[in-house]
Amino acid sequence: MSVPVTMLESKPNVSVVMTMRNAAQWLDESISSLYSQTYSGHMELSVYNDGSTDQSVELVKLWTSRLEARNISVVLGGHNDDSPKGVGHGRNEAILQSRGQYLCFFDADDVMAPERIELQLKMAQAHANTLIGSCFDRVPADSTRRYTAWCCGLSQQQLYTQAFSAFGPSIIQPTWFCERGVFDRAGPFSVAGKGTPEDLLFFYHHLELGGKLLKIDRPLLMYRYHNDCESFNVNRWTIWEARVKAIVDHVISKWEHFTIWNAGKEGRRFYRSLSHGDQQKVVAFCDVDVKKICKGCYIYEESDMTPKPKVPIIHFKEAYPPLLICVKWDLTGGEFEKNLSSLNLVEGKDYYLFS
Repeated sequence: MSVPVTMLESKPNVSVVMTMRNAAQWLDESISSLYSQTYSGHMELSVYNDGSTDQSVELVKLWTSRLEARNISVVLGGHNDDSPKGVGHGRNEAILQSRGQYLCFFDADDVMAPERIELQLKMAQAHANTLIGSCFDRVPADSTRRYTAWCCGLSQQQLYTQAFSAFGPSIIQPTWFCERGVFDRAGPFSVAGKGTPEDLLFFYHHLELGGKLLKIDRPLLMYRYHNDCESFNVNRWTIWEARVKAIVDHVISKWEHFTIWNAGKEGRRFYRSLSHGDQQKVVAFCDVDVKKICKGCYIYEESDMTPKPKVPIIHFKEAYPPLLICVKWDLTGGEFEKNLSSLNLVEGKDYYLFS
């Protein structure tokens, strides 16, 4: 089923790429939001059907004539196999069968604000090799309160300095918009299958290649949270490994030494995840917990080294930058944030957040 349903002769400026599997309950609302865009140029909806067994394909076909009348051509590809091929495969195929100069990523269960494509296209035209995102409204509104506040509250500089945090990409994939060349350089998405954070891996590869990040500081997407979200299938250890590798490549490789803020479980796990060479760069753990500090040091008992590596544990006020912070934000009633602020450090220079 790889033949286009219909296609206008002229080449579209923007391809809206979507992969779907059993998305019938969402499609009318999502496609309607594409139909209602304020951008009036030639667009294309490129859909890859990943073996849907509901009415998803029929709904896309029903929308085709209305979209075409709106100067939006439709390409529908995919398969009817019993087993899905995965989100990474679907995104790759939706992009490969599309023709637009610019790519607008759009999940089948989300809804775009009317001005989304117009605003992101304008920004993409002014900024080459840039992955552009936006703020979003979460539905239900209180489903991921901390995550939403973090992602929508980041400054442009923090898109880089907090790109390695536990929350994932500092620009969420459903809001991505870019010139096709960004995908050509950083893609394709991983097709390793279920459990793989294909968006995170693509995001880090984009940064590794010198790609830029920008965000429109207003909600341009209604981002749904429900039990069938693909994010529930991602393996957290795979995410951890990807984050460690990325922060080592982008940050720690440039440091001669550093201190890990958190002598507890998270900080020790980060230390153990480092190579022996990078472990030697760790001059101390710092903490606020008196019990941890009184131990004097952390001994890496699982190490193959003789003698076992020992890392001093000091009070955070005795630590000197740079610091790798493994303390979760917004979970200490403001105490951690107050302690960090008291040191008058500069994010992205004196410290990076990892947790």
